[in-house]
Amino acid sequence: MAEPNILLAALIEEAEMSNAGLASRVNQHLGTRYDHTAVARWIRDHAIPRGRAPQVMCDVLSQRLGRTITMSDIGMDRSGTAHSSSDLEVVVTRTTAMWRQDARQEDFLEGAPPASGATVIMPLFEWENPPGDTDVSRAGPSVIGVGDVEQLRTARHRYQEMYRRAGGIPVRPRLTQYLAERVAPVLSASYSDATGRKLYRTVGSLTALAGICAYDASRQALAQRYFLSALRMAKASADRRFGGYIVALLANQAMSQAEYRLVIQYCETALRAAGGDLTPALVSDLCTMQARAYARLGDQQACHAQMTRSESMAGRIRVGEEPDETSYVQPGLVETQHSEALRQLGDLAAAEEYASEAVRTADQAHLRGQVHRYAGLAIVRAQRGAVDEALEPAREMLERVRGMESGRLHDRVRQVRGALAGRSSEPEVREFAQRADAELGLGL
Repeated sequence: MAEPNILLAALIEEAEMSNAGLASRVNQHLGTRYDHTAVARWIRDHAIPRGRAPQVMCDVLSQRLGRTITMSDIGMDRSGTAHSSSDLEVVVTRTTAMWRQDARQEDFLEGAPPASGATVIMPLFEWENPPGDTDVSRAGPSVIGVGDVEQLRTARHRYQEMYRRAGGIPVRPRLTQYLAERVAPVLSASYSDATGRKLYRTVGSLTALAGICAYDASRQALAQRYFLSALRMAKASADRRFGGYIVALLANQAMSQAEYRLVIQYCETALRAAGGDLTPALVSDLCTMQARAYARLGDQQACHAQMTRSESMAGRIRVGEEPDETSYVQPGLVETQHSEALRQLGDLAAAEEYASEAVRTADQAHLRGQVHRYAGLAIVRAQRGAVDEALEPAREMLERVRGMESGRLHDRVRQVRGALAGRSSEPEVREFAQRADAELGLGL
């Protein structure tokens, strides 16, 4: 599936021109018979028309927008002279174009597969290695300062709380609209190098949160693109700790895609590149993800080693010293994840012990975390054959997931329901299954 030409689409929108309008103006210059469907194909399939049509599009858009538009700007440069894909200005242009397309096109990148190979590995290599950005200041039509950045940071916290309470599905379009309408103009303003560093740190965090919401809505290709854009902004911010957090998000997504060796590679990259700058919470989470990945690969020794390291780092967490992004590492998270790893290794007794401890601290976690904890305990007990004991946390899970629109949490409910399916003839199990179907509309 071809990557859509979001640069051309964004410029057409900025010029307040329709696809048919652009086609008509190209036809006036060239005597061709392009229509709106041709322009739609150039965008959808990233097709490049023959002859002078691309240059004429640049001329038309340049005249309409009052600035010079190049072949690279419309995503149709065949010469190979375009800026590197890691160039900060290019990344910002593509990212803001992505925000706008995502905000206006409900099915943007839906069904597209996540990128792999060099497309993913190179951004990590470029983040980890020099050179860094020597100056991120910018000259634009208006001036922004630290107060403007603080407003964005406040908005990020608000959207994070919305995500935790309602789920990524309803929050994603609202956050995307905010990025397209409110954040994109700020990136085009004037700011000093110092303010620019803070700006990229904050906008990168908002972009990462949009990726989290896309991931929670099962839009994996879109989520990955948001994460990679956020990683480039992390480098521009010169905050290695924040970059490590973005790599952790990529690792978590890779875990959901069963790319276990890639999970280990991501985590090792984050720990190596930003090790001294990472907070105990993030180190603990990275080690926990490695433990889960090793468990999936059947490497018990490596799994246990990472569990030990994760627990040691968890004991050093000081909440007041952690950035807002790592606030998800709450008491009981490590136990929840370690229970999952041990369950995969077949050590159900130890897995239940960890899951029970996670549930004991559930009230200290946000609502999403509570759902995962009760689900984990229910699954372990069901696999041990203790169905009656499994039903109690299963019901608690349903109480907490009610009203939340989240692909990940719905998957957890499916897992619990599946773990209990072998006893579906029992009235209480059947009642639980009916409640799950009725409340979440899972259609299982």
